[in-house]
Amino acid sequence: MGVIIFLFSYLGNWLDGKYPNSYHVFVKILTLIGVAIAFYNLNRQLKDINKLL
Repeated sequence: MGVIIFLFSYLGNWLDGKYPNSYHVFVKILTLIGVAIAFYNLNRQLKDINKLL
């Protein structure tokens, strides 16, 4: 979960450095996307664990 969020925020930070803007839009958007993907992945894994019980 942390790795996904870190990679998306790192990519956003890199894009903000490459295409500068005053609001750091890329890091904010990509971090939120990373959080959403991480929670989706966590939810999917928890559903699989609950099927086993």
